[in-house]
Amino acid sequence: MKFFQKMERKFGRYAIHNLMYYIIMLYVVGFVILKFAPELYYYYLMLDAPSILHGQVWRLVTFMIFPPTTSFIWILLLLLMYYSLGSSLERVWGAFRFNVYVFMGILGHIIAELAVYFVTGHSPHLTTTFLNASVFLAYAVTFPNEYFYLYFVIAIRAKWLAIFEGAGFLLLFVTSHSLGTRLEILLSLANFIIFFVMTRDYRRISPREIKRKQEFRAQIRPKSRTRHVCAVCGRTDEDSPGMEFRYCSKCEGSYEYCMDHLYTHKHIKKSDQEQQ
Repeated sequence: MKFFQKMERKFGRYAIHNLMYYIIMLYVVGFVILKFAPELYYYYLMLDAPSILHGQVWRLVTFMIFPPTTSFIWILLLLLMYYSLGSSLERVWGAFRFNVYVFMGILGHIIAELAVYFVTGHSPHLTTTFLNASVFLAYAVTFPNEYFYLYFVIAIRAKWLAIFEGAGFLLLFVTSHSLGTRLEILLSLANFIIFFVMTRDYRRISPREIKRKQEFRAQIRPKSRTRHVCAVCGRTDEDSPGMEFRYCSKCEGSYEYCMDHLYTHKHIKKSDQEQQ
């Protein structure tokens, strides 16, 4: 991961902050198009290798508008869920790392589309399904113990859902007789494979590890010094950093004074306090 760290130091300022917000806006546009003018998407916007090779390069971007569902019932819930997942990852990883992860996923989809076409002669017309899956898998690895509620009732930890979904992809990859299908899975999920299987860097940026480091720093951080307060004027060493404070040997008790009142204050006696 040293390569990514160098890249972040060099190009981190160019990262798109709140990236998931813009992706969700694309999904909203795509949902409207698919509901009211689906032919516009299928004829001009979807990822189609032959059309791209014939000059329709805008498809390399416009395929991203395909929403996670076309159901009026589920669209709002899924958009909120994916926005929450992406925002949480960006908050923990940082904007640059999350940008790299998402754009690697998009690039993987494009490479998969072209590779499958060149190998099989057929265009798979990939949508954002694998990209959304990669965001969820990344979230589940980073926050394995977070709960998801199936049908708003059954609580399941994220790691078990990820294992189930990952097992489904693996089973399809192993049992499929289509080279195109295997290429789709392998290349479209390359961002997850590179970030979490090959680098293993997710442990360093996991919330548990971050919390552990914060607690360790708090334990070794030197304790704050004693605050000096003048018993007469209430002035502190924070108010006047250059001011010296002294205890009066003639006062009965622990009374501290600034230099302006050290020699001019009225000495405090226990007998005076008892009379008061």
